[in-house]
Amino acid sequence: MTTLVNRQIDFMGQRKLAFAASAIMLLVSVFAIAFNGLNLGLDFTGGTLVEVRYATAPALDSVRQILEGAGFKDVSVQTFGASTEVLIRLQQAFDAGVGDQVTELLSQGGAQVELVRAEFVGAQVGDQLRDQSGMGMLVALGVVMVYVALRFQYKFAIGALVSLVHDVIIVIGAFAVFGMEFDLTVLAAVLAVIGYSLNDTIVIYDRIRENIRRSRIDDMVQIFDESINQTLARTLATSGTTVLVLLSLVFLGGEMIHNFAIAMLLGIVIGTFSSIYVASALLLPLKLKREDLIPPPKEEHEDELP
Repeated sequence: MTTLVNRQIDFMGQRKLAFAASAIMLLVSVFAIAFNGLNLGLDFTGGTLVEVRYATAPALDSVRQILEGAGFKDVSVQTFGASTEVLIRLQQAFDAGVGDQVTELLSQGGAQVELVRAEFVGAQVGDQLRDQSGMGMLVALGVVMVYVALRFQYKFAIGALVSLVHDVIIVIGAFAVFGMEFDLTVLAAVLAVIGYSLNDTIVIYDRIRENIRRSRIDDMVQIFDESINQTLARTLATSGTTVLVLLSLVFLGGEMIHNFAIAMLLGIVIGTFSSIYVASALLLPLKLKREDLIPPPKEEHEDELP
């Protein structure tokens, strides 16, 4: 049997400060979502779609700047098939003359632009699909809670569930605070964050459970600190390499995946934080004990002599 010693970083010693930081971020996020709302993209609101054909491939940023300068809001520009085919989505009600108006604006610099089509595009995510998605997320969180409770113990399940909800609210709240567009790519990023955060939490939980069973001490704070320190190298390596990739996507990935990369970047940082200071630290106020993982030994009765 081993005794846990030589702690490197006193994570649990800072848990009250971390709880306060989490509470502030959650309050700001909830108020922003409630009062500011989300800047929903065309996937949720619908709008106008205009497809144009250039003689030579244009710079998409210049196309976007021309349209935004003319007063169009929430302009989404992307190539469609060939590099000369440009698909433009506008978050506004459909107008029969909007196609000609867009073509005229884009032709003012001398570019040869031909209108291919202009039509109304409905929201890809309707009310029914939004309701089903919300219900699916609740079911997924419920399944996660059952899985963690069966694999570990119900107190671990509570910590994991609170951690996941914490991450989702803060990531969505950040988009509400800064007014960034929330579309299907961001929703996909939020779902990916749930999986990433849960994986990181399970790794730490495994080490906590193992150390509780192996050690002779009952000091849960020391056991948690030792467990987190033992998994810290793995956590930093995984999070660090992922952050580097996401930073490259933020600055070099283009407009179409910019918000997706930002959501993922926020989620990785918040998910790593919550794996330590929410999922793990919550086990202390939940009063996790050795007996929760190791059943007390049965009393042995001597066999009666005949």
